[in-house]
Amino acid sequence: MPKRVLDFLAAGLGIFLLSPLLFVTAALVKLTSRGPVLFRQQRTGRGGKQFYILKFRTMVADAPEKGGQITFGADPRITPVGRILRKTKIDELPQLFNVLRGDMGLVGPRPEVRKYVDMFADDYREILRVRPGITDLASVKFRDEAAILGAAADPEREYVERVLPEKIRLAKEYVRRQSLLFDIWIIFGTLYYLATDALIKRDKATE
Repeated sequence: MPKRVLDFLAAGLGIFLLSPLLFVTAALVKLTSRGPVLFRQQRTGRGGKQFYILKFRTMVADAPEKGGQITFGADPRITPVGRILRKTKIDELPQLFNVLRGDMGLVGPRPEVRKYVDMFADDYREILRVRPGITDLASVKFRDEAAILGAAADPEREYVERVLPEKIRLAKEYVRRQSLLFDIWIIFGTLYYLATDALIKRDKATE
């Protein structure tokens, strides 16, 4: 069965099963801070096509006017509910609708904003041969990216010179190794590390 068909069926099933969580999260975002429920940002997809990625809004409504595109550390623009959504990755769930629309797959290189794609144009010519995804190898390695950037003296420079080149390397590795079994391995790896991180944070909170 083609990957696109599997992605479509899995996304549809995921939205159906997670609909109570989606509705509750949407209500919490709306009731606790001013602004829309969803955050939409233009990203670069397969073949260089631009699309709007969907996330639950985790920052104040006027966040773009108060800072750059990179979020790091204890960014004051993040709302209290947003911090929880980011830690649990629940803010990423609306991307299941991106998968339904065909903008993304469940697994694939994470889509970047055009600014960084243009900065590394030669590398992205190879990466954008495949559909971007909700999770990939870099999502696992940099699952606490905000903390990494928050510890840097210059977060923007840290992202461009250290984090993004490694993301690009891992994206290229995915393009070379892509297969159904590799996708399944990445999905289970993502779930494993999310569960492990949640348990570690819970244990630290009870110490």
